[in-house]
Amino acid sequence: MFERKKADTRKSALFYFVMTQMSTTFLMFGFIAIYHITGSFEITAIPVVSPFLKAVIFLSLFIGFGIKAGVMPFHKWLPYAHSASPSNISALMSGVMIKVAIYGLVRYLVFVLTPDRWWGVMVLLFGSFSALLGIIYALKEHDIKKLLAYSSIENVGIILIGIGLYLIFQSYGFYDLAMLALIGGLFHSLNHALFKSLLFLTTGSVVNATGTRDIEKMGGLMKVMPYTGFLFLAGSAALAALPPFNGFVSELMIFQAFMQSFIIGNPFLKIMLFLGLSLFALTSALAAACFVKAFGLIFLATPRSEEARKAKEVSPSMIAGPAILAAVCLLVGIFSFQIFSSLGFNLPIPNLMLIGFESGCHIGTGLVVHATGQQPFNANSETWGCGITSQNSNMEYTASGFSEPILTIFRPIYRTKKKNERSFNDAGKSIFKEGNAEIQTFKVFEERILSADCAFYPEAFETISPTSTMLTWIPISSILSPPL
Repeated sequence: MFERKKADTRKSALFYFVMTQMSTTFLMFGFIAIYHITGSFEITAIPVVSPFLKAVIFLSLFIGFGIKAGVMPFHKWLPYAHSASPSNISALMSGVMIKVAIYGLVRYLVFVLTPDRWWGVMVLLFGSFSALLGIIYALKEHDIKKLLAYSSIENVGIILIGIGLYLIFQSYGFYDLAMLALIGGLFHSLNHALFKSLLFLTTGSVVNATGTRDIEKMGGLMKVMPYTGFLFLAGSAALAALPPFNGFVSELMIFQAFMQSFIIGNPFLKIMLFLGLSLFALTSALAAACFVKAFGLIFLATPRSEEARKAKEVSPSMIAGPAILAAVCLLVGIFSFQIFSSLGFNLPIPNLMLIGFESGCHIGTGLVVHATGQQPFNANSETWGCGITSQNSNMEYTASGFSEPILTIFRPIYRTKKKNERSFNDAGKSIFKEGNAEIQTFKVFEERILSADCAFYPEAFETISPTSTMLTWIPISSILSPPL
């Protein structure tokens, strides 16, 4: 076990062991039930059986594969396991292992079982809430590896949304729309394997250089780790579904499947699909905000700790792997139209070659100008800092300050508790002196599911802090303002 002496590592291993054994139990039950019907363990279509037995088999397989994929509410092992593992293992877990569960689920839904319509509704609901809650919980994380882990839950939810739409459209006989949704979900599975592996590997470089996973202790790394920063930015753009990267194309396919669902006559399904589209759009926006936070607070501004100040760029061998993944993310996005056309799929996706060519010209021109030093105008001056002559890290946005509005908006989900303390220089409390703020967020898994064991986990109320496990310190300027 990696770093087995740490209590968090042992707890992560325990969660992972228990959840994977539970997954195996459900999968074995489903496999044995299919064997009882067919007399074989081969993955082939089963004959007509009673609706009850078919539903039991589907639920067993969905729960089993869902646990392995990290679908909410079976997800809790995933953030623990990803954060405790070495970064290269985390890349394999997120990029490969959880995709095996997706492959198994799709294989049985398409080639073995005959899905009912309610299966698609259920998969769509689980996918929508996994996507939304996954990115909501990612936004509050200041541990960069846990942030990426919750982002993986979000992307598994997006994949399930595509699968759920496929099942619904298939049940109505809309085979073209069903194929669009399924290809979108499977293509996103491939894309997520690429860009999330890229992000975990570059995160490993950052952790190796700084010795910490806490975003609060980073900042300014773009100046000392430019190659790692550029590659992390490419992975963030792909995850945020920005063109011409690959994540844009797969999410666009799922959006198009949603947009064309108006042909379904069932009013209940129309309302549900409209709500699903709304949640999917919200998820996409929050994903972009999440990785603005991750990239900005890690690589921009000035260092917020001595470890960040002493960081250095990693070796070329640690840059080569992520660079290959970044190039593949870009090329798969740019040539996605050509790739699917060559495979015989006539999909309603844009040809991104022109966008890629124009982007390449702009970037190439900028690199040439930078390399030759031919700058038409060059002016050096201090950034305006409200009259303060020198800038320092205390003036920056912190991870806590960035997350505070999100914690407030989604207070019913986070169960946020805030505590503000202020002191003044006068009895009339008009001249502000100093203050601090504390935010506590609710850890549902420990406080509800493992309530009997909470006495052994005093950190059940998770707080995010650069210096303490008990307090969340937020720049007082982001919350409190002295009276005028």
